[in-house]
Amino acid sequence: MLIGNHARLKHPLHHEWLKLERKKSQRLCALSMAIRIVDAASFRGNSLPVSEPILGIDLGTTHSAVGVVDSGFPILLANEDGKRIMPSAVWIGADGSIEVGAKALRRRGSDPGRVITSIKRLMGRRCEELEDDFALPVEASADGLPLVMGHSPEQISALILAELKRIAEWRLEQPVNKAVITVPAYFNDAQRAATKKAGELAGLNVVRIINEPTAAAMAYGLDKLEEKSRVAVYDLGGGTFDFSVLEMQDGVFQVLATQGDTRLGGDDLDALLVDELIRRERLEVDETLRMRMHEEAQRVKCVLSDKPSTTFCLPFYDGSRSIDQEFSREQLDNIGAAWIGRTLKCCRQAMVAAGLKNDDLDAIVLVGGSTRIPAVRLAVARQFEREADLTQHPDEAIALGAAIQGGVMSGALRKMVLLDVTPLSLGIETFGGLMNVLIARNTTIPCKVGEMFTNAADSQRAMRVRVLQGEREMARDNWALGDFEVAFEPGPKGKARVGVQFKIDENGLLEVLARDVATGRDTVVELGNAAVNVNDEKVEAMVSESVKHAFEDMAERVFTEARIKAEELLPAVEQVLEQGLATEGERAEIGQAVDEVRRCLQQGAANPLKAAVQRLDQSTEALAARIVERALDEALQRQLYT
Repeated sequence: MLIGNHARLKHPLHHEWLKLERKKSQRLCALSMAIRIVDAASFRGNSLPVSEPILGIDLGTTHSAVGVVDSGFPILLANEDGKRIMPSAVWIGADGSIEVGAKALRRRGSDPGRVITSIKRLMGRRCEELEDDFALPVEASADGLPLVMGHSPEQISALILAELKRIAEWRLEQPVNKAVITVPAYFNDAQRAATKKAGELAGLNVVRIINEPTAAAMAYGLDKLEEKSRVAVYDLGGGTFDFSVLEMQDGVFQVLATQGDTRLGGDDLDALLVDELIRRERLEVDETLRMRMHEEAQRVKCVLSDKPSTTFCLPFYDGSRSIDQEFSREQLDNIGAAWIGRTLKCCRQAMVAAGLKNDDLDAIVLVGGSTRIPAVRLAVARQFEREADLTQHPDEAIALGAAIQGGVMSGALRKMVLLDVTPLSLGIETFGGLMNVLIARNTTIPCKVGEMFTNAADSQRAMRVRVLQGEREMARDNWALGDFEVAFEPGPKGKARVGVQFKIDENGLLEVLARDVATGRDTVVELGNAAVNVNDEKVEAMVSESVKHAFEDMAERVFTEARIKAEELLPAVEQVLEQGLATEGERAEIGQAVDEVRRCLQQGAANPLKAAVQRLDQSTEALAARIVERALDEALQRQLYT
């Protein structure tokens, strides 16, 4: 168990106890990041010769794209068919042959059970975290990780990335080995590490992982560097949703708040449409039929974005019967109303976190393929009382932003420096089950932060460092990323000194170092692959839960800190009173204070206990001063007679 080594000793009756000061308002504000434009002049015409380009890749749930900065312009690279957007699909044949992209999708007609889509939903997750929301059967590996057709999500994603790499090399006519890859803002540490691993398996050196809203903000701000404005980016893709509020002023982009859901996208609307068909037709479906229905549902959804009605057609789905159901746009709107409502809830939370009202925004920018749905655009317009900004290509904006960042890092553009921040607070568990934050959310990364801790008990031989991520006051309410022990020589309570340092690299991956100060021995643990064993939905829920339970959490923290202090004080007070140094008046006052502390401990009330401990503290000050004075006199007498 750890105890903070930064408390002040007020008088001899006090021992070291944990005293943590945290600004709740800072922790409750939403994810922010800063994009600083070093020179607010135009990007164009300022390209520099570079030895090797750095690709910008949007690895999407439904579609992916690759871009690069060429002659000072960020562009997307098209394949041999002239398509800049590639389906995130992989076909693995029974003989081991592989096809990627549109070729893989064309296999659905003849071999639907071997076409893998939406693999992004499995990235960085364990089997126990998964729900029944994946089209293909998922098996568990020996270590509990998901496998599809014997391949990990990273391996399948690597096939998509390798195809994008091939397209880029074909277009650029040169080898390319470096890339910037985007991820949803609420991807946790394990999901980011899995994305980086996929890139490495594809033969890419992933020089940076950046958040999708950050990339979209960079693409949107390309022609608006000198404007002062606040805009919101509504990013609804095939599998994930992010909403970001950003401010642009004097060449600085700052994201004031972000909310999102890594399991909310167009795939979910497809599933709702399939469920409606199953209900209407009273069907019993197997995995193959459900996959065919999802494919048709996606087509129907896209058609209804342009036409008022269409037909859901599935001929001879069981060899003899067919599905032929008319669907109107109004019916799709009704099916997707709650789905859209989930995105608007994230929007409201982000606006509250940013401290802004609708009138404070200058634009609402829509990106992501699912924002083509008319009901989505209408709902956003109603929510923010203005028409949405449709200037950004919904499928290309994120990849363009990634290409801009790649151009900055390669030297093709030297106008921007991207500074990202941690999405959630990181810390360790300390004595009493408290969460001690070392790196608060919104801290710019890369960063390195350390703090000194000491042992909480006599003869303690080791400290267990339990690394946490989250926004709650108590350790049990946050996510455990990992734990390890630091051994040291046993001694009295408060003697050991262990420095704990958190280091986050530019990709948001965490390394923890613990050093025994006495021996200089280091323990280093890389938590880049640590899995957070919770559903992705709980990532977004963490911030709202911290707000919802703010008062209860703070009350429990206050009580825990006061209890620790009381448990330190009471034995020390009793020991001093037994020495007979207190006057009758002091004994009576201290006795009353002791009784009040014990009564409040039994009641479990936070503020009364804190006040009672403070009263006991004050009632012993005069006695403590005499003890100190007597000790000094005795020490002086010993010096005089030696």
